[in-house]
Amino acid sequence: MNISIIDIRAWMTVLQVLVFLGIVWWAFGGSRKKRFEQDAMLALDDDDLKGREQEHARHR
Repeated sequence: MNISIIDIRAWMTVLQVLVFLGIVWWAFGGSRKKRFEQDAMLALDDDDLKGREQEHARHR
């Protein structure tokens, strides 16, 4: 059996496409949607920001 560099490159391309599709499936899968929505709201959470501002004011 003769395996050439072209065969190796072709199989590596197929492998990389499968890995990419797996990552996309993992990232956009329905089971993680709620967690990602909660994580997206962390930056907009005013309660945490107000708490930090009050703590910062106490240390002045």
